[in-house]
Amino acid sequence: MVQPATHGADRALAALLRQAKTIAVVGLSADPTRASFRVAEFLQARGYAIIPVNPNVSDVLGVPAVASLSDLRQPVDIVDVFRRPEHCAEIAALAVAIGARVLWLQLGIVSDEAMAIAGRAGLTAVQDRCLKVEWQRLIGATP
Repeated sequence: MVQPATHGADRALAALLRQAKTIAVVGLSADPTRASFRVAEFLQARGYAIIPVNPNVSDVLGVPAVASLSDLRQPVDIVDVFRRPEHCAEIAALAVAIGARVLWLQLGIVSDEAMAIAGRAGLTAVQDRCLKVEWQRLIGATP
């Protein structure tokens, strides 16, 4: 699990963000005013392959959506979660099942149960931090 604001944790997180290629965004909305859309759009513009995970949309940002992480047919590096905390333990278990390397709960989302599930399985687990903000802080300022 990554703890906030330590130099070692920041270096490890920056390395993970640089190595990652594919991000499944759970709860990604097709509404451009929603935070999930803006974060995914930002990440897609920086070269990440984004996979929308939302049973209520057919596609977002030009990418076909899947209803659940269990429907994915390709490897995922990061599972970025925009769902309420009560859903996060189940999402963490699915992230483990699909072989994701990172479980990321967005700013305002805290689930110790999800963090424990991910941590026991060896995933890097982050909660209550915005992936876009952390990318800008850790990578955006470097060449």
